[in-house]
This record gives sequence, structure tokens and C-alpha cells, in this order.
Amino acid sequence: MKINWGTAIVLVFIGFISFILYFVVKMNINSDYEHDLVTEDYYKQELAFQNEINAEKNSKTLLKDVIVKKTAEGLAISFPEDKNYNDISGTISFYRPSNKKLDFEIPISLSTSELIIEDKNLLEGRWNITIDWKYGNTSYLFKKSFTY
Repeated sequence: MKINWGTAIVLVFIGFISFILYFVVKMNINSDYEHDLVTEDYYKQELAFQNEINAEKNSKTLLKDVIVKKTAEGLAISFPEDKNYNDISGTISFYRPSNKKLDFEIPISLSTSELIIEDKNLLEGRWNITIDWKYGNTSYLFKKSFTY
């Protein structure tokens, strides 16, 4: 049987469409490729966004901001020394863009002006850290992306 140009073009189109459909179905069925929002309560967080903006402005007025650095023990988070560390409260959120199962949040509980997050809690790779802390009646917000 001889195949002419018209038949060959139709067969190529059918093959290409089948190839594309195979990958579309595979991506939608396979649980390894999850299609989640960045956060579960996206709309709730959007409503509180003005509070975040105000807290970030408050952080910029500090003489010395929060410092995050990698040490031999783990990740060291240093709060401003001009603030009494006993009066600092809040939470530290770690967000892993590549895997939401690695995200975690810890409350701020200080015995000195520095807090150490141990190595076992952080895998190598990119992390986003958000430190939402309060001193007195003033809220502060520190955000940073880093590679551990």
C-alpha cells in the first residue's frame, strides 16, 4: 500500500496529538505532580495583607533588623539587641517552594537574643523564612529567601 502526502500529514497530526494527550493525562493522574496553591488559606491571607505591609514598614524603622545566618550548629536568627528578648513573641515560618510537606512553623521562645534552628530541621535547598514578631504593641515582619 502506498501512502500519499495527505495521508502522511494526517497520520503525523494524529501521532502528535496522541503524544500531547498522553502527557496531559499523565500529569493530571499522577500524584507526584500536585497542583496546589502556595497556601491553603490564600484568600484569608490576602485580607490580612495590609497588616503585613505595616509590619514590614515597622521593621524598616529599626536601627538593627533581624539577622539570619548559617552557623555550624544550624541556622542562627539574631534579634535586635536593643530590644529585651523576654518581651519578643511571635512565630517563625519556614516555607519550602519545592515541597510543602517540608514547611514548618515554630513559636519564638528566646533565652538570649539569638535563636538556633538545628540542621536536622532544614534540608539543603531553597527556603523562604518569614519571622512575624511582636515587641510591646508593635508588630514586625522579616522575610528572606535563602539557600541552605
